[in-house]
Amino acid sequence: MKQRISFITLGVTDLARSRAFYQALGWKESSGSQAEIAFFQMGSVAFALFKRESLAEDAKVAADGSGFSGFTLAHNVVSEGEVEATLLEAVNAGGRLVLPGEIAPWGGFRGYFADPDGFLWEVCFNPFFPLDENGLIQLPI
Repeated sequence: MKQRISFITLGVTDLARSRAFYQALGWKESSGSQAEIAFFQMGSVAFALFKRESLAEDAKVAADGSGFSGFTLAHNVVSEGEVEATLLEAVNAGGRLVLPGEIAPWGGFRGYFADPDGFLWEVCFNPFFPLDENGLIQLPI
């Protein structure tokens, strides 16, 4: 796995309130945002706000905190095959497979693993947010 974080996604209880908070700080939302998720470009990392229950459901873990800490780290890759290879690499390194690679409801391909402390990592191929030549995520402006 390359040393890179593509997304930091916070599982929030009130998406409208959180969206308004970050906008009040002067943050500009990406045109890639949707009603159920807000995206912000932060240099080479993308930041996202998603309803806590929806994010836990996406990873197929409990939203109460026993299986979900309220956020995920994401490592984006260039293909579905690289999702599978990276998940296997994480498991071989001592991580725990949480969700095998699968087609995501929004059209990409993703899976989840937990690091030894239980922090969730999404490994994701997202054809809508391609990586640049340096492997960095680029949200639409």
